[in-house]
Amino acid sequence: MNTTATDIDVLRVFCAGDGRYGNPLGVVRDARTHPDESSRQALAKELGFSETVFVDDPERGIVDIYTPGLRLPFAGHPLVGAAWLLDLEVVHPPAGEVWVRGDGEFTWIEARAEWVPPRTLRRYASAAEVEALEVPEPGEWVYAWAWEEEAAGRIRARAFPGRGDGIDEDEATGAAALLLTAELGRALNITQGRGSQLLTAPGPDGIVELGGRVRLEGTLTR
Repeated sequence: MNTTATDIDVLRVFCAGDGRYGNPLGVVRDARTHPDESSRQALAKELGFSETVFVDDPERGIVDIYTPGLRLPFAGHPLVGAAWLLDLEVVHPPAGEVWVRGDGEFTWIEARAEWVPPRTLRRYASAAEVEALEVPEPGEWVYAWAWEEEAAGRIRARAFPGRGDGIDEDEATGAAALLLTAELGRALNITQGRGSQLLTAPGPDGIVELGGRVRLEGTLTR
């Protein structure tokens, strides 16, 4: 059992232009306080964020990602958030090497759609239909989307993880945005959840860029 106090930086990733919204993220900069998978999973469950990141090597960018119920090889908003917080040029989740760049107020990562676990991408006829959706029963992982303005690449989306772990709706989901970008083959400007913003762009050799704004909310101690 861990008896050492742990500081957790709390971020919001994929914020809107006015700084609101974004998906909460916990970042444990010193992962030595939780050295094994079971203790990390327990802390992620206690915090209750959609994801929590444990930093095993801040200089090399080696990170470990957990939802409240499982470990992930890759996830978008934890990597964007951790890269921004630690000012890294590359991060290394279990899935592979992820390059990072800054562009004004946006932090961008490069990733591959094949790193993303399966998701159901469900298209609707209008943004209003997406906004009116009720949270479905747990089961499949659904990314509901519709064009707001197809010519401009503007999309309205909501995400329902369906895991039954207390995260009924994900406010901003970088991994699903990567999948949708790969499927549509074009740059996207996605408004998800209550008003979070995600930007994407397909690149060479199966790479997709994913960008967003990050804000530091504060620090928790557990």
